[in-house]
Amino acid sequence: MSKKRTVERKTAIKNSIGRIAVFGLLVIAQIVGFAVLIFFLGRNFPPIDIALRAVALIVAVGINARDHNGVFKLIWVIVILILPVPGLLFYVLNNFSSSRHKIKRRLEKVDMMVFSHLNYNDDIFSEFKAEDPARASNARYLRGFDFPIYEGTDIRYYPEAYDCYKAQIEDIRKAEHYVYLEYHAIETKEAFEPLHEALKERAAAGVDCRVLYDDVGSSIFINKNFVRVLESEGIKCNAFNPAYPILSLFINNRDHRKITAIDGKVGYTGGYNIADEYFNIVNPFGQWKDNGIRLEGPAVQSLTAMFVEMWNFADLKRKLDDMMAFEAVPLTPVEGAKGYCVPYCDSPLDNEPIGENVYLNMINNAQDFCWFMTPYLVLSDEVARALQIAARRGVDVRIITPGIPDKKVTYGVTRSYYNMLINDGVKIYEYAPGFIHSKTVLCDDTCAVVGTINLDFRSLYHHFENAVYMYKTECLKDIRKDFTDTFAVCRDVTEKYGRTPNLFVRFYKSILRLIAPLL
Repeated sequence: MSKKRTVERKTAIKNSIGRIAVFGLLVIAQIVGFAVLIFFLGRNFPPIDIALRAVALIVAVGINARDHNGVFKLIWVIVILILPVPGLLFYVLNNFSSSRHKIKRRLEKVDMMVFSHLNYNDDIFSEFKAEDPARASNARYLRGFDFPIYEGTDIRYYPEAYDCYKAQIEDIRKAEHYVYLEYHAIETKEAFEPLHEALKERAAAGVDCRVLYDDVGSSIFINKNFVRVLESEGIKCNAFNPAYPILSLFINNRDHRKITAIDGKVGYTGGYNIADEYFNIVNPFGQWKDNGIRLEGPAVQSLTAMFVEMWNFADLKRKLDDMMAFEAVPLTPVEGAKGYCVPYCDSPLDNEPIGENVYLNMINNAQDFCWFMTPYLVLSDEVARALQIAARRGVDVRIITPGIPDKKVTYGVTRSYYNMLINDGVKIYEYAPGFIHSKTVLCDDTCAVVGTINLDFRSLYHHFENAVYMYKTECLKDIRKDFTDTFAVCRDVTEKYGRTPNLFVRFYKSILRLIAPLL
């Protein structure tokens, strides 16, 4: 990295940290003010203090009775019993605030307007089920959430993100009707330039070009003029969930999706954002390993619907009858395309961890092997147990994690899971050249998932995510080759972390696990 680019990056990070710090201080001031008010009232009016503690105890018992993930219940109970005032405040904001329910109802209405227009063909599922009932069960599960099963879609897998990105730009240059891009992070530096030029060219030709980015995810990458510049060039631009210094836990729910949809014919998704480090233009964490897939055919309509959903949902002030319309294009299968696929997405507002459940179904149905690539390994009890049981029944379970971390605390949590997994037969590999950002799973050479969903609480419970479930598509052999090639440059740390750690390390891991759902 040149000295100039290093200075630019440090300046961007400094500006972003300043913005986040101001935002955080304003929110903390609101919390402290509320807590001080309640403390003052409780001290001067003892019945209020007694009532608050009684309410905290009742709420803690109620939380334990609810059908939630066990780790989340434990954290809520501990916080509410130790710190009743802020604990109750955050719990109410997270579960019962009118603003959150309003946001949730809006998403439900948007989903109904969009996904009801998708083309469903349940005969395809019948064919899939007749061929492989176990693998078809995942497709049936996703169909229950309005994600159609497709055949006749050609899927190409790119083990290197930059190769996928170049193909993506070439397809954008051919767009005739629309180009929709949705990314967690966009950086206005070298990597963005060819995409920017392609979008300007298409917009000038009358193509409907739209860019949706996550406000927090892009905060260290873009300047204040980003939206203004794109809009001046005829490119519509929108920020998802802008960060305002108002106490609301919805700020924690970020758009982590990565979607490109072109004319309803070609689509892209995968792990990479539009920023220099994802394409190894800069290397702050060693060699960056990421991937992507290109879809051509009927399944692209689902990616388009996902973009339209989030575009409409992002603008909370726009009336429902003044939103972007979605119409499914006629389904034209690609000649020679094999297998089935289901593009799907996940939302933190519906209390259904779709991303986690798809992974669980794949693990539970694995017969020979189940391999994962993930940048973070912060497991729920359900996923950890499924991996352990699969390994115990003889499935070759392997997980590739980074060799160089981007977040040291999260890396510590990731490694805290190694020992318990290894003791049950799971093999752990660390990507020696640097940071692996791919989110991919391959099972038995028959099914795979490529998308944005990490094996951590943030992806599985807090973020808006997307992925593609594939069965016997041509690209599975390329996914297997990528795993094989990646294993070859990894450190096998199975033996190293198979030894039982000392008491101090076990205590440290316990603390890390307790805060894991918050990372």
